[in-house]
Amino acid sequence: MKAAAALLPQTGGRKSLLQEARQVERAIKLIELGARLQVLESETDLSYERLLRLYKEVSGRSPSKGQLPFSIDWFLTWQPNIHSSLFLNIFEYVSHESDADRIDDIIRAYGLYSEQMLGCGLESQLTFTRAWRLVKFVGASMLTMTACSCCGGRFITELFENPRHYQCGLCRPPARAGKRTPPRVQPLTGDQAEDAAPAA
Repeated sequence: MKAAAALLPQTGGRKSLLQEARQVERAIKLIELGARLQVLESETDLSYERLLRLYKEVSGRSPSKGQLPFSIDWFLTWQPNIHSSLFLNIFEYVSHESDADRIDDIIRAYGLYSEQMLGCGLESQLTFTRAWRLVKFVGASMLTMTACSCCGGRFITELFENPRHYQCGLCRPPARAGKRTPPRVQPLTGDQAEDAAPAA
């Protein structure tokens, strides 16, 4: 009995070490994706001092200072809306099919979004930190997804957008777009998803 009891603290310690290792692994992945330090603080249990040291070791530089972007307006502008909508469609599919933590679903969805951009030869306009913030905005009912009345793709809109008349930025690009109209990269539907922007 004494021998068995002696093992209990060690088992707990081993579990704690494994949990800490997972936290460090998650933090490293977030840093590699370009997440701001505030995101790491929110999504891991590691101390600020340790995250700061880890950030410098992984990225080779000090983290950016200043507030995180908070305005929803950036996600409603033309090209950012197209990129953000693509990411959010992927995220919704990934999270629906997954039992993982939300941040792990965001990481996976952002990776798929980045692959889509690379495959299309397009420059990513959505940083990981903005993608993370977008998921929070949608979760707080500050933004939603509305189907385009022309193409049927689901795009990020304000909460009370009228779906009967809504047209996305691909079907109806703004007049100022001119010759800069981007290639048609329609946000993925659920089945299809399987397969440095200025501050607002």
